[in-house]
Amino acid sequence: MRLRLGARGSALSLAQAGLVARAMAGRSEVEIVTIRTTGDRLSAAGSPIEWKGDFTKELDAALLDGRIDFAVHSLKDVPSAVPEGLALAAVPMREDPSDVLVAEPRRGFFELPSGARLGTSSPRRRAQLLAARPDLQISEARGNVDTRLRRLREGHWDGIVLARAGLARLDRLAEACDVFAAEVLLPAVGQGALALFARADDGRTREALGAIDHTDSHREALAERSLLATLEAGCHAPVAGRARVVGESMTLEAGVFSPDGSRVLRETFSGAPADAESLGRRAAERLLARGAADLLGRSSP
Repeated sequence: MRLRLGARGSALSLAQAGLVARAMAGRSEVEIVTIRTTGDRLSAAGSPIEWKGDFTKELDAALLDGRIDFAVHSLKDVPSAVPEGLALAAVPMREDPSDVLVAEPRRGFFELPSGARLGTSSPRRRAQLLAARPDLQISEARGNVDTRLRRLREGHWDGIVLARAGLARLDRLAEACDVFAAEVLLPAVGQGALALFARADDGRTREALGAIDHTDSHREALAERSLLATLEAGCHAPVAGRARVVGESMTLEAGVFSPDGSRVLRETFSGAPADAESLGRRAAERLLARGAADLLGRSSP
């Protein structure tokens, strides 16, 4: 069985596609098809990403018109609303979703001097970093991983914050000098997970991808995406969530933050992994009841 796998042209996306192709070895022959997205063009130009779908819409179109059989995304880049006709077919085993610090010179987050400059373009990271260290200066850091690491070496910042999973998949994890605990920096929804999308009516491809689906990782993804969808939060919202399945129980840590880190709302819910989406909704509803809508800049329900 031969399958065409759509991926973005970035080094990280191609590394992720390679991981998927190797996982499918012996089951299906996978051809990687590179598709340049709006997000890639904006990122290369140093422009802000206004919508998560800028990284996915061209791949969605290629799926729907049959140019590819499935697509790989970083789950955190996937909008909560999936285009009609597509389905989340598989979530392979998730990488550690933690954020990490890369600093010059090497040192830990709480060892950074007062006034140190940290680079990140994520409102989620900015809010939590300022909540933990209001003495820091947080500035925009756009571009792919290579670009941000190069600019760090050039002295634009004293440190940058990246996803541990991305560095691991690029075989650059040794460059990280501190791993953030979730109590300090709760990860983005879906961080560390890959999402494999196929056409909803393509049973042949979905069955093939089922062989590399990791049940616990998939359920964690469903819980976190349900949280995000219920909050109606977009890519610029300071929202975080991390679900973990341990045995027969799932725990979901969720947070919503003011942009300057002065207000922090956190909730932790536990339940059965099979009730993942319900768990996400309950956590979001509790956050909304506590005033999350105000922090997200929209009217209360």
